Amino acid sequence: MKTLTLLGVTGKPYASLVPGTCAGHRGTRIYGRLDCRAARRAIANGGYVKHRVFFADEPTAIAAGYRPCAVCMPEHYAIWNSTNKGDA
Repeated sequence: MKTLTLLGVTGKPYASLVPGTCAGHRGTRIYGRLDCRAARRAIANGGYVKHRVFFADEPTAIAAGYRPCAVCMPEHYAIWNSTNKGDA
């Protein structure tokens, strides 16, 4: 079985045998679905990959300080945005 690297709630990497359900961008601290069209477009254009991180689940991404993607998770982003006005 292949070992994968995920980020934990502290933002530190750890080894996992189970793939994550969310991906994020280390620089922007945004997380989203693995099939996010914005992330796929950035990857296709040659960017993003070296900054990409993976999380076991959404609560872990949030605990690590990441915010939801407005493209692939608009409902989650709207909630985050309404409670974080001026924090971004």
